[in-house]
Amino acid sequence: MTGGHLQIVVCGADPAAEVSKLVRAAQSQSWTAAVTATPSAMNFIEPQSLESLTGHPVRSTYQSSPGTRRSLPATDALVIAPATYNSINKIALGLADNYAMTSVAELIGRQVPTVIVPFVNAALAARAPFRHAVANLRDEGVRVLLGPDDQWEPHPPGSGNEQQKAFPWTVAFDTAAQLAQEPRTAATGQL
Repeated sequence: MTGGHLQIVVCGADPAAEVSKLVRAAQSQSWTAAVTATPSAMNFIEPQSLESLTGHPVRSTYQSSPGTRRSLPATDALVIAPATYNSINKIALGLADNYAMTSVAELIGRQVPTVIVPFVNAALAARAPFRHAVANLRDEGVRVLLGPDDQWEPHPPGSGNEQQKAFPWTVAFDTAAQLAQEPRTAATGQL
C-alpha cells in the first residue's frame, strides 16, 4: 500500500529517541504519520522535531492544544514501538491509564492493523505475564514482532544499548503497511 496514515505510539525505552526513523520509513512510501507518546516516553523523544517532521503535534495527554483535534485521525495502521514490558502487559489487559494506552485500546478495538515491537530483556520476556500478554495480543490479531521468525529477540539484561542499534524500525513499518493491505473483518460490536 502506497500512501496511508500511520499512527505511532512510542513507549519509554532507549530506542524511542530514534522514532524519527519509523516516521521517515512511512514518509518514504507516501504515508503520513503522527506520534503519540506515553508519559515515560516524553523523556526519550524530542517532540518539537517530531512535530516538524510529521506536521502533527505529539500527543501525550488528554489535554489538546487550542485548535487541535481531540479525536484520532483516520488511521490505516498502528505501530507501537518501542513497546516496553509494562506497556505490552497493559495493552493485553486493556488497561487505558493514559492517553497513549487509551488510543491503542481504541485503535485495536476498531481493528486497525497493529504491529508491536517489544524492547525487553530476556529476563522480563521469560516472565509468564509477558508470555501470556504476547499470546493474547496475537490471538486478538495484533502482530507482535518477536521471536526467531521475526529475527527480533529479547536481549540479555544489561545489553539494551547494543540491541537498540538493531531496532527494526523499517521492518515495523513494512509489516504495518502489508497488514493495511489485507482485508479486514468488520467489528461485530458484540460484547
